[in-house]
Amino acid sequence: MAFSTGNGGGGPMSEINVTPLVDVMLVLLIIFMITAPLMTHKVKIELPPANYDTRDTTKLPPAPPITVSVTESGKLYLNDEPMTRELLESRLSVEAQKLPQPQVNIRGDKTTPYRYVNEVVNLAQAQGMRKVGFVAIRERN
Repeated sequence: MAFSTGNGGGGPMSEINVTPLVDVMLVLLIIFMITAPLMTHKVKIELPPANYDTRDTTKLPPAPPITVSVTESGKLYLNDEPMTRELLESRLSVEAQKLPQPQVNIRGDKTTPYRYVNEVVNLAQAQGMRKVGFVAIRERN
C-alpha cells in the first residue's frame, strides 16, 4: 500500500499533509496583494445619501402594460390606435415619467421585418422605458 508513517510500521498515516494547503494560501495571498491597490479610488468623492421616501413604489398598484403593434409594412399602433413614429416617441416619453413605469409589449406580425421591431425597441429604450418585451403565441404540442 502507499500509506506510510515513516517509522516502518506500514500502517496508515495519521498526520495531514499541509503543503498543498500552504501553497494555495500563498497563491491567494499574492493575488490579494496585487488586487487590493486596484480597488482603492484615488479621487475621494462624498456621495449623496439615497432618498427612498420619494420613490416608494411598493404601495402603488402596477401600471397596465402598453402594447405597441408593428405591421408588415411598418405601421405602428399604440394600444390599437394608429400612430406615427414621432407621436409614438412623445407618448412613450410621457409614459416613461410615470411611477410605476408601465411595461411595453411589442407585437409584431410574423412576416414583419425585424428592423421595424428593432426600431420600436430602440425608440422605447431611448425614451427611458426600462421594461420592453415581446408578445408571441405559445406553440401547441
